[in-house]
Amino acid sequence: MALTEEGLIEVPGMMSRWVRLASGAKAHYMTSGTTGPAVILLHGGLPGSSGTAGWRFMAPFLGDNGFRVYCPDMPAFGLSDDREEYRPRGIHDFVDFIHEFANALCLDEFHIAGNSMGCMNSTNYLVAHPERVLSFALIAGDIGDVVPAGLKPPAKVELTAYDGTKEGMRRMMEAIIYRGEVISDDLIDMRFAAGERGKAGHASFWPSLLQYGRIIPWEDPRIEARLSTKGRLDKIGVPGIYLYGTEDVLTPVEWGFEQEKVLPDVQFFYPEECGHQGQTDRPDLFNPVFLEFFRDGQVSRQTADAAGVSKLRPENPALVAQV
Repeated sequence: MALTEEGLIEVPGMMSRWVRLASGAKAHYMTSGTTGPAVILLHGGLPGSSGTAGWRFMAPFLGDNGFRVYCPDMPAFGLSDDREEYRPRGIHDFVDFIHEFANALCLDEFHIAGNSMGCMNSTNYLVAHPERVLSFALIAGDIGDVVPAGLKPPAKVELTAYDGTKEGMRRMMEAIIYRGEVISDDLIDMRFAAGERGKAGHASFWPSLLQYGRIIPWEDPRIEARLSTKGRLDKIGVPGIYLYGTEDVLTPVEWGFEQEKVLPDVQFFYPEECGHQGQTDRPDLFNPVFLEFFRDGQVSRQTADAAGVSKLRPENPALVAQV
């Protein structure tokens, strides 16, 4: 199947849209559904990522089940505005982008979710604007300094290194996605083109990811304070869940175990046969978890058990049905 005239893979139930932000940037996003509560889904940060690539299996499902779903291409990704003045200088700019995006679409309140870098962006937006967030769902990422330093297992970056070629893009995708049959030639073509388009922007913000992960020191204490999550994310009071695939080869599942220790009110799940992009590997598990949580505020007993509800501590009965 050929790509669309915008260079996107065709996904039934997902529509390509554009909006002008208050900053002047032209933002691209994919949307599903026309009525119901709003959901913003945030993609990851590896080269070639986009709203389409990250959420093509979940967004149409939620749209078909009573939600208005928005999957923006973050700055430096997908079809985002690649003019120099709109390139992100650090991940703090993503918080501002999400806020501008929600305001432009008149989304006063919404559910938010993110995978990998999208997990970080969801976390950072939540602590910056908790009054806008109805609930949140995280997938395999970092959550700031709420976790004590030095506990994160080393990321297996050698498995997900990208050399700037189509073959390298395929190898990277095969590393982060457990279910290889979903990695089509069209997906590689779309991601490769997006990776080429976003090179300069990607390079401009990437060091801040290392600072956020405390791999290198922060250069600007103001940004460090702005993105601090300690005493905030763990006490935010907004309902949240977290899914971490057991076959994640970028950052091992043990990182999820450490994060669970510091988020007492967040319900964790450890779905099997899931890599770093679990929503792509197991839509049969992730889709119903997200739907039930966003719709009902609680995951059913059957769905929770299938998705690998955590046994590391007692379940949160407000978030997981007990019968």
